[in-house]
Amino acid sequence: MEGITELSGKQKAAILLISLGPDKSAKIFKHLDEEQIEEVTLEIANMQKVGTEMKNKVLKEFYHLLQANDYISSGGIKYARQILAKAVGEDEADNILNRLTANLQVRPFDNIRKADADQLLNFIQGEHPQTIALILSYIESPQASQILSSLSEEVQSDVAKRIALMDRTSPEIIKDVESVLEKKLSSVITNEYASAGGIDTIVDILNQVDRGTEKNIFDQLDEEDPDLSEDIKKQMFVFEDIVLLSDKAVQLVLREVETHDIALALKTSGEEVEEVIFNNMSSRARDMLKEDMEYMGPVRIREVEDAQQRIVNVIRQLEESGEIIIARGGESELVV
Repeated sequence: MEGITELSGKQKAAILLISLGPDKSAKIFKHLDEEQIEEVTLEIANMQKVGTEMKNKVLKEFYHLLQANDYISSGGIKYARQILAKAVGEDEADNILNRLTANLQVRPFDNIRKADADQLLNFIQGEHPQTIALILSYIESPQASQILSSLSEEVQSDVAKRIALMDRTSPEIIKDVESVLEKKLSSVITNEYASAGGIDTIVDILNQVDRGTEKNIFDQLDEEDPDLSEDIKKQMFVFEDIVLLSDKAVQLVLREVETHDIALALKTSGEEVEEVIFNNMSSRARDMLKEDMEYMGPVRIREVEDAQQRIVNVIRQLEESGEIIIARGGESELVV
């Protein structure tokens, strides 16, 4: 790809975001930290006109990298190279895989992730909570949430806490656990410490468990480690999830928050969130909000995040008081 090899990763990211347009780019920004957003935004601002050919080259490279990641996840490096070679040739396949050097290791418990959740539950429920926490940190969150919900109440909170506090696990420990759980496991483990667990992991799991499991875990965490409990709760429901609420719930939320906070919060949100907000306001309130947004001018990302968190806190308070319902994975839609 002549020309693209001279570009830095940040420049390629800028071209990709320009190609995707503002709405899709805004959704990607939500997954970046403040420093990354500022760096990529600077690249976009300093970038001259990007030709169609260059855009297509960047998009093609990005698409191939995504394909390679999928192939590695489903069948390993050898499988990924075989499939890519058929599609783009041997040299380009090696090129693509070389760009993914950091991701060329198959994650621990790879075969276990493909197992049925019920079978896996029978496989691990007699294990120590720390072992269960380690396994749930590596498997997919829907699978992990189903298993967590099926554990006894005492074990649930213990495992959840261990996942939240987990940072890095020695490869020797992972190897020991793997050898006990599956002798034929052939996953490649690096000599570096493997990252697993943490707040993000337990949030992904808890966002998909039933309300009873969630309540039991938080009741116990509130007593044992209230700071940790609060850290998890803050990330359980993000501002963009407001689209999951009913119109009536959104209207209740809007009555409890300041118009200026809504205007700030919408600064980085996509069209779907804006539409939900606007559709649940009176014409006069909507006009006032749009006027506030128009004359607000540039604001710091931190101000936007703080406003979004204030709105999320209101949503949590309304749910705790029973005034609104936030759908959870594994729950019935029946409301009585």
